[in-house]
Amino acid sequence: MDITQVAGSRDDFQLVRHITVAGSQEEIGGQLAQEARRIGWQPAPADPEVNRARRKWFARHWPQHLARINGAAAALGLDPDQDEVTLDGLTALPQACSALWVPPSAATDGHGRVGRNYDFFTMTTSELMGTPPVPDELPMASRPHVITTRPDDGLATTVLTMTEFDGCMDGVNEAGLAVVLLIADFESAEPPEDFSPRAGVNSVQLPRFLLDTCETAEQAKAALREVTMYDFGMPLHYLIADAHGQAFVWEGPGHVTEAGDGALCVTNHLLHRHPDPKALPEDTPESFASYARLRTLHERSQDAVMGPADLRASLLEVAQTGDPSMRTLYSSYFDTAERTMAVRFYLGEGRGHSPELVFSPSA
Repeated sequence: MDITQVAGSRDDFQLVRHITVAGSQEEIGGQLAQEARRIGWQPAPADPEVNRARRKWFARHWPQHLARINGAAAALGLDPDQDEVTLDGLTALPQACSALWVPPSAATDGHGRVGRNYDFFTMTTSELMGTPPVPDELPMASRPHVITTRPDDGLATTVLTMTEFDGCMDGVNEAGLAVVLLIADFESAEPPEDFSPRAGVNSVQLPRFLLDTCETAEQAKAALREVTMYDFGMPLHYLIADAHGQAFVWEGPGHVTEAGDGALCVTNHLLHRHPDPKALPEDTPESFASYARLRTLHERSQDAVMGPADLRASLLEVAQTGDPSMRTLYSSYFDTAERTMAVRFYLGEGRGHSPELVFSPSA
């Protein structure tokens, strides 16, 4: 396993590390578990009956993840068949984000691209809950990781994550499938009564599940028809695109918005409730300018031929620059033809963002 500091420092808002790990899925799981434990993760107690159901679901639908869990158990000296603790992380963060898909037919060079802003609070967890920060408490999203896995027996992936090593906010695999997640509906979000894991995947594991098991948008759509997912009270939606120029937004069973031949914009409201970008309601304080951001992206992208600079300029126009308690903590850009993810990270007030860094699942 190779770990490299790629952006920021302890004096900046974000310090970003890139983890590269190869081998069998079991070896990858073991190495990631050891690194996660080093930075504070611990296995969590679990209901044995639920844990057995989870392992059965993973064995049937996501064997790559089960193999990594078994590798984590071996690395921690635990019985891989034990059911008393969970060996994957199940943390989920809300996001007020914007994303834009530009298909090959609307690109200056014929490359399909996804651009996204990850907008999030600059506060600590304590401050977000209305209490003073505890000593040495870091802001919630200040230590992101880029994780590249190159298994002997599966798809290589590069993902970007804020809080866990088994899920992600964004990612791309070696087949050119790209997935980004965004909060889908602030107004219907509710504090979760229970953070316990369940059978299936949680909303932050879902992108990693698709990147491990699918190569095209059609395969992802088929997998989503059968997936069992839980969201901890924070509904998310997902922009999924592939190297063949296909893309869609998934908002749960029965709610798929196809890109067709044009650009596809998504922010933080449900597209199936407001399908016409020209007929969006006015924003409220609770909507975080979701409708205004989508209108802007739609106006810039519809009937336009866009190059990489145009995509970046469009995302820059809807970046968070007002209240300093929320910022665009990173902007990521996926070239599905090249199978790359380029990212610029937020360094702090007055410091702007890091230079753009390019990552690839391929060696």
